[in-house]
Amino acid sequence: MPMNKAHKLSILAGAFLAIVLAAGATAATRSTNLSLVAYSSPKSVMGKIIQAWQKTPDGSDVSFSQSYGASTDQARAVANGLKADLVFLSTGDDVNLLVDAGLVDSTWNRQSYGGIAADTVVVFAVRNGNPKHIKSWADLVRSGVQVITPNPFSSGSAKWNILAAYAAQRRLGKSDKQATNYVKQLFQHVVSQDTSGRNATNTFLAGKGDVLITYESEAINSRLNGQDIQYVIPRQTMLIELPIAVTKSSSNKDKVNQFIRFVKGDTAQDLFAQYGFRPVEKKILDRYADKYPARPGIFRVDDKIIGGWRNADKVWFDPNKGRTRPCRRSATRR
Repeated sequence: MPMNKAHKLSILAGAFLAIVLAAGATAATRSTNLSLVAYSSPKSVMGKIIQAWQKTPDGSDVSFSQSYGASTDQARAVANGLKADLVFLSTGDDVNLLVDAGLVDSTWNRQSYGGIAADTVVVFAVRNGNPKHIKSWADLVRSGVQVITPNPFSSGSAKWNILAAYAAQRRLGKSDKQATNYVKQLFQHVVSQDTSGRNATNTFLAGKGDVLITYESEAINSRLNGQDIQYVIPRQTMLIELPIAVTKSSSNKDKVNQFIRFVKGDTAQDLFAQYGFRPVEKKILDRYADKYPARPGIFRVDDKIIGGWRNADKVWFDPNKGRTRPCRRSATRR
């Protein structure tokens, strides 16, 4: 029996709907979710970088689950089972923790730019008008100066601060013993040890302390969020190198590596610069030379004075024998 015209149209419409649904199911199957575990400060800029990548062909079908917190705590969480396709942490020490746990390849620092996504430097955030006239490391241990820095057993920022304080003294001609004693003296002035650099910033902004040892990027980010925060870059300061790495357990390594390449490319590096971070890509850094001027007193963790993260971890941050073992407490002095 021949079909009427309406019947034929109904069959065609049903077939078209089936094709559309099948295509939708295929697209849903293609969609990839990546788990990013990161330290707290870059939350805003990473959101912008992810959005920019999702507008490219490589990132168009990729979504992200994101976790931000104190760097060392985040690394420990991944080591203890928190799902992560990639990590963006604040110290190479925290990435090495994951290397030792078998979760990140030991060659992570042989990638482009030494495995580093962006840089910043150690600065002193001060009260409006800098009433205590804080300009140098020596000013932090003057009588009556109250210092805020995070706890080195949860925060990557705190580790950088301690190494910067020590290395600054060595660069000024002090012996190992004298520089170590300076760090001990500095902690006698510490009135708060928060779990992360971001929490330490919030404590300082709430009115506690005279000076906050922090990242330049953290201070600039606070300004972008409307906080009236002033900061001083000491003549002797440390280059903070921020590592990014894929995990061995990721089932999407190709996509992760595509994203990491994007993070180190021009678009993302420019976004880093806009949000207070120093780009690792020289031509982008040169574009922002007025905002991030070169300074002769900047030193690195791989310099001979410190000897790299493996040596720094053994000397300073070993929980049983490290020089900062007495700082393990997170108590706050009044």
